[in-house]
Amino acid sequence: MANFSISTAMVSVIFLVPCFAQSPAEQKPLSLSGMAGSNAFVDLLALMSGECKTLKLAGRSFGCKTVAYAHGDKGRVNFAVAVDDPNDKHHVVWFSGENGKRADDNSYELPIDRMLLNSKDRPKIDGLPVPVEHNSTGFCRQTGNFAAKKVTDVTCSATDSQGRKYELLFVSDGTPVSVRRIRQSTSSIQDPFK
Repeated sequence: MANFSISTAMVSVIFLVPCFAQSPAEQKPLSLSGMAGSNAFVDLLALMSGECKTLKLAGRSFGCKTVAYAHGDKGRVNFAVAVDDPNDKHHVVWFSGENGKRADDNSYELPIDRMLLNSKDRPKIDGLPVPVEHNSTGFCRQTGNFAAKKVTDVTCSATDSQGRKYELLFVSDGTPVSVRRIRQSTSSIQDPFK
């Protein structure tokens, strides 16, 4: 039952916040006015079960509750991490980018151009906190095959424009990936679900 509520919370946060991404803005929360012209919606969502062997956020180490892959209908991809933070149940980070590519059937790499950081102290829309967005550089690599619902691991490394570093090593526990197609859209090039 705990995994269901974590997954439900993750899906709720994923739908509200990164789905309405605006153009990058250094340390500015996503605003309602910025959302109107560039709405994008999550069309594919994959929830992965396992363990964060490493999760470092700006020098602090954490565990994680779950990792999700969210593909937007306009091509933006987010690896979202529900941070295991006993002081903040809204602590979520997104490694976000575009133009991901598959090297083969079992590997996918996503260049990261933004980090989205959420916490209980962020402003809220419809009761859910809206993340702050930081321009960043880095990458995420996923090993495994979403179409077969098997992911071995996800590794991410990014540095924001202020020099803060973010690292993730997530290892699957072998449970099949829960893949949900939310709505039909044209897929971005190199979609790892095909």
